[in-house]
Amino acid sequence: MPPLLNAANVLTVVRIVLVPVFVALVIVSGMTDNRWRIAAAITFGVASFTDYVDGWIARRFELVTSFGKVADPIADKALTGTALVLLSWYDLLPWWVTLVVLVREWGITLMRFWVIRYGVIAASRGGKLKTVLQIAAIAWYLWPFPAPWSAVGPWLMGAALLVTVVTGVDYVIAAVRLRRGAPAS
Repeated sequence: MPPLLNAANVLTVVRIVLVPVFVALVIVSGMTDNRWRIAAAITFGVASFTDYVDGWIARRFELVTSFGKVADPIADKALTGTALVLLSWYDLLPWWVTLVVLVREWGITLMRFWVIRYGVIAASRGGKLKTVLQIAAIAWYLWPFPAPWSAVGPWLMGAALLVTVVTGVDYVIAAVRLRRGAPAS
């Protein structure tokens, strides 16, 4: 059994701690002060990178803990969910996009807990692609790109939204199969 206090879990906690720092930077920027926007984008990028690193460390050095299994997805949802809400709050992203992503993210997280006694639904390649696209789209919206580069953000978010919905359906199918006793794909 790996120790609770390990590098992977510390990075997860760092990501959680960076969420209010990120929020403060976005609020100070008002999404109009480019210096603070850049600071917010960099903070978001660093926090997002810890998601990749903590998972790699946990698997590579066999430091997977029950705390990490629960805290990691919560940290991810807190970071991306907060970013999406802030982007919608500042009228940079339609609210319906934020709501679709949040319902999918929290719904799949809750569904994983619902089926946990039957087995684990591992993150799929599509789920990992979804995460990369969401992070890229959010970062693109946060960074103060001049036109025409700012127009890339909606395209990235559209791709992220499509993959988010498709993988959400895929996870629901896997959960139903798991509950019925068939192995999850």
